[in-house]
Amino acid sequence: MKAYLRSATAIYVKDMRLEARTKETFSSVLAFAVIVAFVFGFTFDPNPSTIALVGPGIVWVAYVFTGILGMNRTFAVERDRGTLEGLLLAPVGREAIYAGKLASTTTIMVVVEMLLYPVFLLLFDLDLFNIWFVLVTVAATVGFAAVGTLFSAIASNTRAREVLLPLLFLPIVLPIIIGAVASTSGALEGGGWDRVGKWLQFIIAFDLVFLVLSSWALDFVLEE
Repeated sequence: MKAYLRSATAIYVKDMRLEARTKETFSSVLAFAVIVAFVFGFTFDPNPSTIALVGPGIVWVAYVFTGILGMNRTFAVERDRGTLEGLLLAPVGREAIYAGKLASTTTIMVVVEMLLYPVFLLLFDLDLFNIWFVLVTVAATVGFAAVGTLFSAIASNTRAREVLLPLLFLPIVLPIIIGAVASTSGALEGGGWDRVGKWLQFIIAFDLVFLVLSSWALDFVLEE
């Protein structure tokens, strides 16, 4: 277990240092997210009744599509730089590679989501500083990253990875998107566990299933 955690941490730290140095993924994802939010801001009439209806959907459309943009680079950077082969030859378990990549993807997504909070507050008057919304966001983001990390490894083997990843990713995570939108709607309306709890439990169950399946399947994907 110590070797597993040490290897996963090393991969995570390596990815975070690379991102801190280049800021390629973070800057592009954040810029895209802000553009998406502004497009929706000019599309819908920002009155309270309209925002109450479409606000949760706007939030999660922005989160999902910016997440896809970031996930595209999870393994693509390794392949483009020719470092994936070295990573596979290292005395590191495939589960540790998955865990490190999952952690780095989740971190970037969470940081971008936090930076979007004031944008949604400014454009749509959506107060997202709500404990239930934070819990749902963290749980859903882990689910997105769990699936996206695996499919990023699959898509990185193809030339059309920018097209293939959304085609693979979106049908699988559709249940978690529905749960996130429904629970966000309940949280923004002031609901507590009675409105959010069942969806939060569903999202966490989804996370657990795909964390196990994706970690197991990555070994076969990387060997291809």
